[in-house]
Order: sequence, then C-alpha cells, then structure tokens
Amino acid sequence: MAACAIRRGLLSTASKYNQHKCTHRILSALDFSSGLDQKKPQPLCSACGLSSFQQKRFMSSRNRPEGKILEPVGIFEALKQHGKYETGQLFLHSVFGYRGIVLFPWHARLYDRDVSPAVADSKPDSVGHGSKEVKGKMHTYYQVLIDTRDCPHISQRSQTEAVTFLANHDDSRALYAIPGLDYVSHEDILPYNSTEQVPIQHELFERFLMFNPSRNPPFTARDTLRAWQEKNHPWLELSDVHRETTENIRVTVIPFYMGMREAQNSHVYWWRYCIRLENLGNEVVQLRERHWRIFSLSGTLETVRGRGVVGKEPVLSREQPAFQYSSHVSLQAPSGHMWGTFCFERTDGSHFDVRIPPFSLESNKYDKAPPTGYPL
Repeated sequence: MAACAIRRGLLSTASKYNQHKCTHRILSALDFSSGLDQKKPQPLCSACGLSSFQQKRFMSSRNRPEGKILEPVGIFEALKQHGKYETGQLFLHSVFGYRGIVLFPWHARLYDRDVSPAVADSKPDSVGHGSKEVKGKMHTYYQVLIDTRDCPHISQRSQTEAVTFLANHDDSRALYAIPGLDYVSHEDILPYNSTEQVPIQHELFERFLMFNPSRNPPFTARDTLRAWQEKNHPWLELSDVHRETTENIRVTVIPFYMGMREAQNSHVYWWRYCIRLENLGNEVVQLRERHWRIFSLSGTLETVRGRGVVGKEPVLSREQPAFQYSSHVSLQAPSGHMWGTFCFERTDGSHFDVRIPPFSLESNKYDKAPPTGYPL
C-alpha cells in the first residue's frame, strides 16, 4: 500500500485527536510503500477510534521480502486551525508522506480558479485571465527541510531539489540546487513532536537549528539560518500560488524569480516554477504530454510541446494521487506569462486535456546582490 493511501488514515487520526486530545504514536511514512497488511484493524481507543494499525503493520512489514520496518517517529499534535506553525515544528507531509521540519513561514497570494468568493477579502489582489477575474487570498506556506532518509521513497512522486539558484558566475545557464528543501501549504502539515534532539537527518539541520527543551517546539533558529534567510530572501520568496482543477485533476503552480544574467550583450531573466498534479477522483490516469505557451514582454510567443514532464509520465491513482516537479524558464524581458495544458490518458485509452492556470513571470523591480550559498 502506498504512502498516500495511508495518508488518509493519518488525516483521520489527526482530526480525531484534535477532538479528544488523545495521545498516540505515529509511524514514519518512510516505509508506507512496503506492501502492508490491509486487514481491517480493530479500534484501540473508544474516544477517538484510533486503530491498532501500528502493531499489525509493524508485524506484517517485518517479514516482507523488502525487509522494511515501520518506525515510530513521535506523537501527533493538534492541527492548527488558526495561526501558523513556528520555526522548528516537526511534521509529516500529508500528501507525500515525508518527515520534515519548518524553517520559516511565508504569506502568499493564492489565486484559486475553482473558487469564486462572494465577499471580497480585505484588500484582495485580482488577476484577470481571459473573461474570469480571480481574487488572490492570503494563505500560509512554509519552507521546510526534508528528512534525507525519506527522499528515496518519495522520488517517484516528488522532486526533492525544490530550491535552485543561478550560479554566481558568467555562465547564464548555470544553476545550482540545494537538495531536500521544499515549500508546503499549511494544510499539507501533520504536526508531531519527538524526544530526539536530531529528529531530522539533513546536512543543514544542525547548522540551521538547535535543540532548546525549554521552547515549544524545542528547535530554534540559529543565527546562520536567520542570516541565510535575510541574504537570500529575494531568491527564496514565495509570493503567488495559482491553482485550477479540470476533470478532477488539480494543477498548482508556484513561480519564483531567480534573477538576471547578461548574455551576448542582452539580459536574460530566469524563473523556476514548481508544479503539483493531484488526482482528486477515483479514476487512474497517466500524464502523457505537456503543451506550454510562453509570452514575453518583448513580444514573442513561444510554444513548447513534449512527452511527459522532467522525463517522466507519472500515473495518478488513489494509491499515489499526486506528483510534484520543478522546472525553469528564461526570457529576454523582465516579465511575461505562461499557460498551457497537460494531456492525460485514461485506462480505456481515451485522452483529455487539463488546464494549467495562467501565471505571471515578474522580475523584481530593484537590483539585488546574487544569492549566497548555505553555510559550510
């Protein structure tokens, strides 16, 4: 059974925990894909109905050919219905199942083309795409560290090098990546606590965070994290998120401006964009093609067609309903737009197009120093 199938059980458990304040161990999603016993578990707690899947699944997975064993990682905490999670909060990702820790929160404008609010939010931003005006609503996102032990198990569902920078030299196409960083939405987080002083394995964990048992959460930011965030804020900044659903396939796009380089006596502006594909229905579908339209303020309109995305043609099913990836685009102008479609194939061989919500590519209007590397 895949990680995302177990996710629904974890979400249910977290919701019941909020109501009854029960305390239960949770298991790492690291090995949720290792063919677990699917017998219906018997409830242990009459208050919240938490099932005994821990013991059953632990015993059944020990003897699998893969030799994988579920590991207890901590105790669920109440989901935050209001407010935000703080730096140092441990969590399981509710979609991809990895262990992570919050570095810092962002406030982004979410343009959801599936929602038409009856009452405008306070000082909303509007984006008109075609004949439809979309209201931007403020929403909380987080930059997080991913536990490297989980990266191999989510590699088919999510790229784990979500943050890239332009290299600080003359080659305008050179990029470097910081692996194991991700941006997650508030609803992606299943918070938990742990007694371990180093609960997340990542080369930046102890450089960015320190254990402080007097605080809650007990991990606080080091000066190196504060300095790194301050210096790289323009290149890390998450400001706009775009979302649209077609035939139960939801596409979420997050663009990031990466900076400008000079090449052949002209300026080249770079952006990265992160895309998540989610199957909200029951039908198994597979992404076959992408079709992009890229408009530059210089007046050019480029069309890009190709098989799959980042060399893959992911299958979205109930067991693995989501896929996430990042890519890059460059323009010879300080702004532009992108939009397009993904072509999906059903199990009966029929095809349908899924809209990619239009999004702006905007450069910052003031000069900044190039991004700096992380502390060594």
